Amino acid sequence: MLNIRSFTFNYLEEKTYLVWDESLEAVIIDPGCYRPSEAPELSRFIEENKLKLKAIWLTHGHFDHICGVASFPGVPVYMHPADKPVLAISGDMATGLRLRAPDTSFSTVDISDGDELRVGKTVFKVIATPGHTPGGVCFYDEKDGLLFSGDTLFAGTIGRTDFPLGDYDVLIVSLMEKIMGLPGGVEVYPGHGPSTDIATERTHNPFLQPFNEPDQEYV
Repeated sequence: MLNIRSFTFNYLEEKTYLVWDESLEAVIIDPGCYRPSEAPELSRFIEENKLKLKAIWLTHGHFDHICGVASFPGVPVYMHPADKPVLAISGDMATGLRLRAPDTSFSTVDISDGDELRVGKTVFKVIATPGHTPGGVCFYDEKDGLLFSGDTLFAGTIGRTDFPLGDYDVLIVSLMEKIMGLPGGVEVYPGHGPSTDIATERTHNPFLQPFNEPDQEYV
């Protein structure tokens, strides 16, 4: 059974997810720890529950999703290589909002579309969803019907594309071709805001109008 604990971190209220199964092996998805209390809060939860932190997975390289990586030295960090330019400008994006630039000196392990990553016995598929950033990805657990969407898809909206290297048309293609065809019951855990599910977004998300007519085939 997969366990999920969400944390809301930093001034942009980013969602950091800690995921583990019965093996107690765990991964952090998008550590957004920024305030002095946030990384210790996450570390304390890991220690108190006797979890074995095996990896950090990044849905993309924006500063609010990676600012806690340096708090977990030695833990392998997985990211799509197309987001290395995003990582390179994340400091400028942060200081532009009068926030502290993150430590981006960590190395990353390349992932690509179709790769499989594991949390203990649970398999996640990497789904490349460029648009919000060139190397944006989602992590999909088909067995449990779970999708960690980063800033690709939110409840009732989609990721911004007005940041450097964003592309609206590319994002829409990613959503239509890679995400909206998933089973309607798949629960979506986004990088900000509440969770949702694929069926709700197909029928209610104003950015996904072609799917706004309920169709039993997709539920």
